[in-house]
Amino acid sequence: MKRLLEQLKMYYGFFWAAAIVIVLMREFSEDGNGHLADNVRVTFYMETITILLTVISVPLALKLFAWVLQKRINQVELQQAMQEYRKWSLVRLILLFVPVLAGLATYYFTFSTTGALCAAIALTASLFCVPTEESVKRELKIVD
Repeated sequence: MKRLLEQLKMYYGFFWAAAIVIVLMREFSEDGNGHLADNVRVTFYMETITILLTVISVPLALKLFAWVLQKRINQVELQQAMQEYRKWSLVRLILLFVPVLAGLATYYFTFSTTGALCAAIALTASLFCVPTEESVKRELKIVD
């Protein structure tokens, strides 16, 4: 149980660290940002794709995990359930990282705050997924 929690928290640390590294790299980049800011059509398409990715990925990441937990993880023995829990937690993080990447790309290529907002929404959603010992025990139905 402790090992599972450590690995999950490491995944979340990498998730947030990757987002912060991307922001820092773009903020301190010498080649500049906003290469596509003057192109209204590209800005519109990037914003639309980013919004759609966020609207699809965030609820999917949250509901898919609950569905998988109920249908697959709780149907197997504890050791396999912990492996499935780890795998699907990683899938959930990847689903949340897609709109983060799209949002940051939209923001830095077009200077559209819509991209930054979508990235912030996905990052905030990830805070609701951070595992604690109590939540893992409850979700895996482990009784002390």
